[in-house]
Amino acid sequence: MPTPDEVAMVREGGTLIGFIWPAQNPELMQQLAAKKATVLAIDCLPRQLSRAQKMDALTSMAGISGYRAVIEAANAFGRFFNGQITAAGKIPPAKVFIAGAGVAGLAAIGTAAGLGAIVRANDTRAEVADQVVSLGGEFVKVDYEEEGSGGGGYAKVMSEGFQAAQRAMYAQQAKECDIIITTALIPGKPAPKLITAEMVKTMKPGSVIVDMAAEQGGNCELTEPGQAVVKHGVTIVGYTDLVSRLAKQSSTLYSNNLLRLTEELCKTKDGVINVNMEDDAIRGLTVIKEGAITWPAPPLKLPAPPPQKAATAVAATPKGHGHGAGEPMSAKSLATVFGVGAVLFLLVGLYAPASFLSHFTVFVLACFIGYMVVWNVTPSLHTPLMSVTNAISSIIAIGALVQVAPPLAGGAGADRPSQLILGLAVVALVLTAVNMFGGFAVTRRMLAMFRK
Repeated sequence: MPTPDEVAMVREGGTLIGFIWPAQNPELMQQLAAKKATVLAIDCLPRQLSRAQKMDALTSMAGISGYRAVIEAANAFGRFFNGQITAAGKIPPAKVFIAGAGVAGLAAIGTAAGLGAIVRANDTRAEVADQVVSLGGEFVKVDYEEEGSGGGGYAKVMSEGFQAAQRAMYAQQAKECDIIITTALIPGKPAPKLITAEMVKTMKPGSVIVDMAAEQGGNCELTEPGQAVVKHGVTIVGYTDLVSRLAKQSSTLYSNNLLRLTEELCKTKDGVINVNMEDDAIRGLTVIKEGAITWPAPPLKLPAPPPQKAATAVAATPKGHGHGAGEPMSAKSLATVFGVGAVLFLLVGLYAPASFLSHFTVFVLACFIGYMVVWNVTPSLHTPLMSVTNAISSIIAIGALVQVAPPLAGGAGADRPSQLILGLAVVALVLTAVNMFGGFAVTRRMLAMFRK
């Protein structure tokens, strides 16, 4: 963010790109407007736009600061993050709690989990729970139902009921965890106070708090911005220059963000900057245009929801005329189907030969038994598809053996099957054998791929 001395050096009518934070710095905005400058605040980029991600310096810097916060915590903690069992004794793993699972929080979760710590995290936005788990952390839910997404990757101010439940959860985590890293910020407002002095007093001696929101006042009541202090036996790190502590990495990523922004401003590649206010990304960035303050930007035009064709089609269908996809059958239709089936079975029982009826009964029972046999096979060595096909092949093989067996054991030839049936049975045995033995061969090759 430029200082008043740096603003004085800005050329009148020039263009300035950088971190401005217009909501927190109204005086700076007036000074820049007096210079008739065009100012693009990199911190005002509409992060909802997917094509703007390449210019999103906030995300780049947040990822670096989240990583560095864990490194600072490890340095102040002075003990192992991962658990160990040695001849000198057992060392329990460090317990890390991260308040806020935005970009910085997720980076901290991944880093702490990679160092071997037990990581817990919380966020007001329920949708980040899966992201926390995917990085090796445990999502700690507040016992209060309220959605906390405020748009643009930030959280919103929660109700008093939610905040009370959240404070109770934080108090419990403060007693149990060795390290707390706080990342909670709300745009345009002071950082919310999440960790009270009473919570700090309940933490174990030697514990560490890294307050990443120190620049906006801090999430901990005892944070002193820009310093690391020890209070009640707990080290509270309130550094406001975490990104600068990884200067090479942050410079690389930030320069790439500026390069992508320059490409958007100079699409003609003639060195002339064109601040296109019709472009949603550029409009969001532009807080001052030629001396006129244009912040805040108007809300983004969200795409219209797709028309509900399915609902319209169902509504247009007259009642009682057909069923839509997935629509349950009415009681009347179900009774009709069962009635027709019962009549058909009655006709079969009255007029079909006795031999046919016995074969038909066996056929129906075989269908039920075959279904249960096939779909209850456990795919222990095979893929599920291969297991099912092997089960079907086994049933076919048994049926073929039953047809082949009479001429082998029947003696005089009574009940001997015809040559056609015998030939079909032999062919079925050959094909099922190829399928089953081939399946085992493929399985052996698949398992061999995972052997060193």
